[in-house]
Amino acid sequence: MKKARILVQGIVQGVGFRPNVYRIAKALGINGYVRNLGNVVEIVVQGNEEDIETFTHDLKLKKPPIAKIDSLDMEWMENDQPELEGFQILESSANFSGSSVIPPDVATCDRCLEEVMKAGDRRHQYPFTACTDCGPRFTVISSIPYDRQRTSMEEFPLCPDCLEEYQDPEDRRYHAEATCCPVCGPEVFLYQEGRVESDNPLKEAARLLDEGHILAMKGIGGTHLVASTLEDEAVLNLRRRLGRMNQPFACMSPDVATIQSFAEVADYEEEALLSRNRPIVILKKNQDYYLSPTVAPDLHNLGVMLPYSALHHLLFTYTDTPAYIMTSANMPGEPMLTHNPEIISKLEGVADYFLLHNREIINRCDDSVVRFRGGDMAFIRRSRGYVPEPYDLSSISTDLNVLALGPEIDVTFSLLKEGRCYVSQHIGDTTKYETFLYLQKAIEYMMGITQTDDIDAVACDLHPQFFTTKLAHDLGERFNCPVLPVQHHHAHAAALSLDWGVDEFICIAADGVGYGADGGAWGGEILHYHGAEYERLASLIPQKMPGGDLTTRYPARMMMAMLQPYYSPDELRDLMKTHYPDYFPHGAKEVDVVANQLEKNFNLTESTSTGRVLDALSACLQICGERTYEGECAMKLESTAYQGDDTFEIPLKISHYNGRDVLDTSQLLLSVLERKLEGEPVADLACSAQKAVSRGLADLATRAARKNSLNTIGGSGGVFYNEAISMTIKEVVEDAGYTFIQHKNSCAGDGSVSLGQAAVAALKYGKKFKTE
Repeated sequence: MKKARILVQGIVQGVGFRPNVYRIAKALGINGYVRNLGNVVEIVVQGNEEDIETFTHDLKLKKPPIAKIDSLDMEWMENDQPELEGFQILESSANFSGSSVIPPDVATCDRCLEEVMKAGDRRHQYPFTACTDCGPRFTVISSIPYDRQRTSMEEFPLCPDCLEEYQDPEDRRYHAEATCCPVCGPEVFLYQEGRVESDNPLKEAARLLDEGHILAMKGIGGTHLVASTLEDEAVLNLRRRLGRMNQPFACMSPDVATIQSFAEVADYEEEALLSRNRPIVILKKNQDYYLSPTVAPDLHNLGVMLPYSALHHLLFTYTDTPAYIMTSANMPGEPMLTHNPEIISKLEGVADYFLLHNREIINRCDDSVVRFRGGDMAFIRRSRGYVPEPYDLSSISTDLNVLALGPEIDVTFSLLKEGRCYVSQHIGDTTKYETFLYLQKAIEYMMGITQTDDIDAVACDLHPQFFTTKLAHDLGERFNCPVLPVQHHHAHAAALSLDWGVDEFICIAADGVGYGADGGAWGGEILHYHGAEYERLASLIPQKMPGGDLTTRYPARMMMAMLQPYYSPDELRDLMKTHYPDYFPHGAKEVDVVANQLEKNFNLTESTSTGRVLDALSACLQICGERTYEGECAMKLESTAYQGDDTFEIPLKISHYNGRDVLDTSQLLLSVLERKLEGEPVADLACSAQKAVSRGLADLATRAARKNSLNTIGGSGGVFYNEAISMTIKEVVEDAGYTFIQHKNSCAGDGSVSLGQAAVAALKYGKKFKTE
């Protein structure tokens, strides 16, 4: 007889791993036990050597659906103790750390859904049905090890029937911490100035929605505002109450067939929609699109998701509506609401009714959002369904603890521990006080569930005035560790390098803005990335921004600045007053003010931002004259371009400026404007202009790659969510003989900046710390 101890790390808690171990051991006649030890699973087995070897092989081969084994370490033990009898699942212990982690929340599995829909089943129509293969995890756990008493389910003692399942290792609900039933679990109810008496709150909710009412619906990781997608007035009411008159709303539809009635769904998009992660998928509207145009105004696409909880599935059983708006219930810039009193008080006047439940949401977690570009998936927001599953950074560092705080607006933070980097759920705009508090609370929580007591380095954005930068220095003092400011686009490139395992490449970093090493506003950069270091090799030509941030809201200001080299002051004034008077809130007087600023070089900043160039093109073509949500002008330019053809040859001029190649975006804009004034089709001009910017960036990058003898060119930054730009750059780069890479497991936008910051810090400090 032999005896062995096995430690398993990965996603092995809360996923039915221990009962699976039990069943494998029983089948082989092996004795021993399994238990959670802090963040790892410990297995001690006793049997003949061949059976134990088979056992370890089967552990890897026969995993539960959600489980993921990152490491399985076995050591033979002295077998001088009494023979173990049978195989047991022991109570958890917190006496070991390790680096396993709680799995993300996943969609209700088919077996649970079958019970919910089956008349006569004891869980028939029960909206909180879950098992070890599905349901909430991250949003309900307060601490580790992951046991019921450390979750928000502690308030709901199991009834005899549920307890029997919970204690039976052969049952799929064995230690399913979120399991419950109508007898012992949470309840859902309607509220409007008090609880609304109803035998079936979900059926009543569907009726209210179909009558045009707006509901606040508390779900798994937060609250949605819900409205009909068929009634213009319902959508407009929601917009007026939220003050979001143009921003597209995501929606939820009952099944793929229904989605296909109003949107195009490719095979790879269907796979994402149906995955257990259940993200929002950005889909193109089809020719038969019949939802209200106010759902995603002036855009060719919209975000759609499938139900991911029994609560959502049940709602759709009571309606023929093809889709409901499901947008995060929060006031602009603030965290999503999770607590009933807060939901009611803050959404008073926004929601007509509240569909609530009495289970606490411990960790809010917004919906994830993905988009495909030529069949390749990209995260726009990586949150529910994916967080807190870590990235593997073991090739960079295995013994360095790094906390990285991201940028300032579209914030996530990252915690690197023992070679695994845990990127947080979407945090949001930390210029808002409540969101900043949420960031700090989320950091403490993530450190707790990963059992991280100390931090070796804190990384942050290079911008000295960001709230996250100030927090980084506070945390540096708390942990007595260095604080590393990382340039924004360097972090973008680092995140991209992790997706592909490429240590050195040319990166096209194209977005709205990032604080540059020279103190300027960067955003159209060609970088030579090589780990902890980078060089800026080329960029778009710097453009003046009259009024600074006002140009981001009113892009006609940017347009004036970009055209200044080609027009006299009077000509520029006449142009704007004649063709674009509505694009200035104060009309002709404001045009004169901006013209004077440009003439006198007063109240100007400069930017190489690709986002600002796309905004200026959007204004020039009279597509969008005011940005009311992030990326609006560029997104509407993209949607207009989607309807057009690349008809016009837009000349590109590359020159030399301050030691680097630059693309002259002023000449590009002028060429578009001249054709616009000649009456050429706007959609064709939008398509041609967008592709010209793409070709210009690609040309800069291939020149840099050739000069530096590099074979790989990558694209990062929010501009790379634009499918046409991404695919054009890819085509130009590959036609020139280079390999082109884009984000696939991380966000092209700011959601993965913290991941890149953590990687740069690990590369910079790893060797230094190891030699001290």
